[in-house]
Amino acid sequence: MPISDDILAVILGGGQGKRLYPLTAERAKPAVPIAGKYRLIDIPISNCINSGIFKISVLTQFLSVSLHRHISRTYVFDNFHPGGVQIWAAEQTMNNTDWYQGTADAVRKQLQEIRSSNAKHVLILAGDHLYRMDYAKMAEFHIENNADITVAVQPVPKDEAFRFGILKRAEDGRITRFAEKPKDPALLEDLVSRDDPENPYLGSMGIYMFRMDTLLDVLRPDYADHKLDDFGGDIIPSMINKGKPVYGFNFEGYWRDIGTIRTFYETNLELAESYPEFDFYDSENPIFTHPRFLPGSRVYGCALRQVLLAEGSEIYADCIEHSVIGLRSIIDEGTNIKDTIIMGGDYYGTLINGAPLGIGKNCNIQGAIIDKNASIGDNVVIKPFPKDYESDHPLYKVREGIVIIPKNTTIPAGTVIQP
Repeated sequence: MPISDDILAVILGGGQGKRLYPLTAERAKPAVPIAGKYRLIDIPISNCINSGIFKISVLTQFLSVSLHRHISRTYVFDNFHPGGVQIWAAEQTMNNTDWYQGTADAVRKQLQEIRSSNAKHVLILAGDHLYRMDYAKMAEFHIENNADITVAVQPVPKDEAFRFGILKRAEDGRITRFAEKPKDPALLEDLVSRDDPENPYLGSMGIYMFRMDTLLDVLRPDYADHKLDDFGGDIIPSMINKGKPVYGFNFEGYWRDIGTIRTFYETNLELAESYPEFDFYDSENPIFTHPRFLPGSRVYGCALRQVLLAEGSEIYADCIEHSVIGLRSIIDEGTNIKDTIIMGGDYYGTLINGAPLGIGKNCNIQGAIIDKNASIGDNVVIKPFPKDYESDHPLYKVREGIVIIPKNTTIPAGTVIQP
């Protein structure tokens, strides 16, 4: 394993997060809460720390205030520790007034900062994936093969190939072909890399390790292909076509791209099950987040079945089943909740309009996402819609059949939201 100073991790904060709207209406995608008390950005930063990588930078652009606040409060390294977490916000300069045009372009606009890190390798990460990975093993593979670029890859089912960058890998691990979200049957047939009928393909995880000189070369302004703005769609295929040493590092652990409302919803609820595939309980490789010093949650006679319950909550409900209950959640008596994500509150008390934060009495809520600081009145009914149904309402949104109550919203008593 190279020493930590040899690797700079660059985490991409993402664009507008349209597929996660309305959860991204007031926050950047990596700032979206997950598992009751964490944020998505905690995953790659924690993986870096657990892998011995302490030079970490986060590229941000859209609605980044809450993300900046969370990072600055959480990841404070002492003066005697190498590295730290830096925030690189999109900025206008005398030479460039454009926003980031893609993943590669975002890194291109920060080349001066990247060069000044004096690292030998640059690890490019996404800020909206859920997984636990030892990047040190990827670094060892990258250096042993003297690779210009190493791409973390994972088996992909044949019915999901259209969602990924699919690659063809030789026996020595070298990538010989790459296609971004292929749909042509003949092309897919040619891209089969695994002797597994159910998972015949290898897909890119959006995790890349570059040699520093390679990254500086392909992203320099006068490079022949300087218009290539995306790593997966442009840079990686270009390097493979030029015969550069691009390798695929195999990863077969749990990994989810939290890119849509449906995947966000289902991934969160999986965490509440008895033996989830991904478990935040790992003493050797913990997921870090902002320490809030909240009291333990109090439950008054409520039946809890497969519930992930965060601290600082007061639960008077009748029954909560297969749900995630976030920080500072207040749920009143007589209420039943099932298959629902309640993100809780940033504080206790009332909204500006005087409505009390939390869920009122005698509510029946199923198949919903209740964003932070919501006020749900008494006797409210929320039921899921068909999976292909979407709509916009002044008080709520429906995405992929899931009812979403946006942040800071008040739902009046007696409201019924159902098909």
